[in-house]
Amino acid sequence: MQKEYQLRVLPRTAAKPDELKSYISKEKNIPRDEIRHVEILRRSIDARQKTVIINLKVNVYVDEDFTEEPINLPDYPNVSNAKEVVIVGAGPAGMFAALQLIEHGLKPVILERGKDVKNRIADLKGINVKHIVNEDSNYCFGEGGAGTYSDGKLYTRSKKRGNIQRILELFVGFGAVRDILVDAHPHIGTNKLPPIIATMRECILASGGEIHFNTRVTDFLIESGQIKGVKTLSNETFRADNVILATGHSARDIFELLHRKKIKIDLKPLAIGVRVEHAQSLIDSIQYSCDDRGAYLPPSPYRIVKQIGGRGVYSFCMCPGGVIAPCATKPGEIVTNGWSSSRRARATANSGIVVELRPDDFKPYEKFGPLAAMEYQKAIEQKAWEAGGKTQTAPAQRLVDFTEGRLSADLPNTSYAPGIKSVELVSVLPAIIHESLKNGFKEFDKSMRGYLTNEAVVHAPETRTSSPVSIPRDYRTLQHPQVTGLYPCGEGAGYSGGIVSAAMDGIRCANALAGK
Repeated sequence: MQKEYQLRVLPRTAAKPDELKSYISKEKNIPRDEIRHVEILRRSIDARQKTVIINLKVNVYVDEDFTEEPINLPDYPNVSNAKEVVIVGAGPAGMFAALQLIEHGLKPVILERGKDVKNRIADLKGINVKHIVNEDSNYCFGEGGAGTYSDGKLYTRSKKRGNIQRILELFVGFGAVRDILVDAHPHIGTNKLPPIIATMRECILASGGEIHFNTRVTDFLIESGQIKGVKTLSNETFRADNVILATGHSARDIFELLHRKKIKIDLKPLAIGVRVEHAQSLIDSIQYSCDDRGAYLPPSPYRIVKQIGGRGVYSFCMCPGGVIAPCATKPGEIVTNGWSSSRRARATANSGIVVELRPDDFKPYEKFGPLAAMEYQKAIEQKAWEAGGKTQTAPAQRLVDFTEGRLSADLPNTSYAPGIKSVELVSVLPAIIHESLKNGFKEFDKSMRGYLTNEAVVHAPETRTSSPVSIPRDYRTLQHPQVTGLYPCGEGAGYSGGIVSAAMDGIRCANALAGK
């Protein structure tokens, strides 16, 4: 017999199967020796009160043995000789689009400007240690896209855009831990993602698909409003009547190409700010209301939103026990982002703290038309590079010093490997962002007492929160309204924001294409 229950238990009880069985036996009046297994279906943390509680949805096997159902991958057919579809970009949108095309009996041909996950590592070391930015292989470009080295958070609010459970099960099928099917805020970890992405690649290749690394697309072949293929930097041509454009939010050369060819794109407002690093122990003490979180609670995240002068100021991509990473995609700019390993074991916590921007904010760049927000981004990144000493050293300020407009006499240690330099960030950030952040941090401290501390350090800038353009598509066919067979897809086109939503959009585009 199986019985399903909703439970609220202490962290230690949730973490120890024997204690959990004993708790259920007592609370539900079931003889302890009759409980064969407790299957956890859902798990979340409730830290709203002083005593932290774990919410569990469980299936209790009473006098019945438990057999774990395997998570099997689809039976992918061989598509070696099938009709080809070009996919530009091997991020989550492109990879999941490829897998879905194979299910439909179509052959994906993925063109990725960067390197595979293994060979990408040397270029990440290059930017961290030598301050050298490879324009095609970095934290944003390469196999798996920005998602590979940006933490592996799998939480999304885009619940109406596709089947989230299917995405998570595919990840498990390719090697992720089954916990992502259970946790309310699933997370894989930057250290675990590369082999999972590599296994996906091998599946695509084994099914007859193609993946071309170090292959930057530089032109679209269009005849009478119909896509006919693409050209690459090496002057190679890949012909196809259908192209899925899944380049990610940092492919500025693609946005410029579209604009130059008069293929419609639109300005898309985004959020820009800074990345703030605290001691993880401080965040734990604030969120869990304790001096020591103990052995049974994970490093605490936080999520905070305030309205400052009618604008949203909020946390973005928060990384408990994580690292701040240099995410520039071109020499002459600084971009910060963050990631955590699967264990989230680092001593520091970091989060983007960003300010909502509006179309009017980009008026100084209106001569760039739909690329105005992109040029606004670039200007901030270039100022940061100059302020940091024209290397990947990031301009930084202690948090209280930032709010009080004071140059920091010194700076605390940071997880940001290229290093930081004391700078008054008012010289880097536009006034509306700087003022909104100053007031926002003061409001944050009212909700999270102790957040506003001079032991925290502000790194600038956090600019790549989403795409600065949107690429329109017909809501039924998902094709560009001007170019038949061109499918704008994922975060770079403005239709997703994170690994899961990008993957779902890749599947949507593949389904629309296959059903055309």
